[in-house]
Amino acid sequence: MGNGRLTEDVYTAADARLAEADARVAAKYPGEPPGRQPVHTVYVPASRYKTRLVADWGKQALRVFGEHADQLGLDADIADRVRTKLLTEPIEDLRIDFEDGLGRPGDDEEDATALAAGRTLAVTGGTPFVGIRFKSFEQATRRRGIRTLDLFLTGLLESGPLPEGFVVTLPKVTAVEQVEVAADVVERLESAYGLPDGALRFEVQIETAQSIVDTAGTVAVPRIIEAARGRCSGLHYGTYDYSAGLGISAEYQSMEHPAADFAKQLMQVSAAGTGVRLSDGSTNKLPVGDAILPAWREHLRLVRRSLERGFYQGWDLHPHQLPTRFAATYAFFREGFPEALGRLRDYADQTGRGVLDEPATAQALAGFLLRGLDCGAVDVGELSFSRAELDGYARRTS
Repeated sequence: MGNGRLTEDVYTAADARLAEADARVAAKYPGEPPGRQPVHTVYVPASRYKTRLVADWGKQALRVFGEHADQLGLDADIADRVRTKLLTEPIEDLRIDFEDGLGRPGDDEEDATALAAGRTLAVTGGTPFVGIRFKSFEQATRRRGIRTLDLFLTGLLESGPLPEGFVVTLPKVTAVEQVEVAADVVERLESAYGLPDGALRFEVQIETAQSIVDTAGTVAVPRIIEAARGRCSGLHYGTYDYSAGLGISAEYQSMEHPAADFAKQLMQVSAAGTGVRLSDGSTNKLPVGDAILPAWREHLRLVRRSLERGFYQGWDLHPHQLPTRFAATYAFFREGFPEALGRLRDYADQTGRGVLDEPATAQALAGFLLRGLDCGAVDVGELSFSRAELDGYARRTS
């Protein structure tokens, strides 16, 4: 084997010149985080949050699904999986809403509601992920938002530990500095309540034009992620506030408007590889009364559309949206399961068989299978890999 003509100093110089860039890339782009991502976030007004809320939503969803499911033409296996899900885990991620869902009832009432909601959560649980959405850090609502979060934690932590999967939501960001201050506030809350460093993380809602392009004309989303100092767990698209802020008339505001796709594509590019996960927004066309079937069909289509575009989470606002959330999600993963499993098996065995996949594609295949497993679309007995093996492929970088 012949020797090249470059001397060691060339290699050393390249390493030295790129050392700072290597460290920056490693810090900013750690890759997909470990653990489960919920398929949805359910928003409920804080004033309606009660001990039996999760069970009641499940019962209501199961009842309406039983009455109308046969008209959707679902595969029998999908329908069975939906029924099981509604019985066992109807809500994956619950957000107790002190912002738009609560309004401005007055300080005394919101104080009492925040304490009561924290205490209720402490003795109830019931969902793998949970948290609150407090009011924005704009001037008019900043102090109220901070106080609500503080009092909610008082009610919660006086009765028990911080729940697993706890995350809070920062809405209506109009300046990157609001994210910086939110990171400061939750750090101070950790200290005040004796919580471990990094225990409090938050999602940022992308629902203003300023959270896409800032006043200097630059893309704001990467700056938002950086401003959170590692505490940003997700970016959630806010369908209606964002659309209204652009002047789109109410009739045309939707998750599939071109303006929505533009914002979500910038979110996607900005968050890729950072460990920050994405969520699509909601539809306000509720499946109730005579509108159950048309609203269900639209919800099925919109959830599927989001999944195909790499948004594996969305918002649900009513119990009747749960059946179609899970039906669309299960159908998506069941349909893609055989090919994903076969291609990953071929990659692991290095058989090829007509498709030559690269490590990055193997990561995506393993991630797809893990998501299907986590939500209940795929059973562990159907896989040719252990969970640890899938995790290894999903987070392998080379």
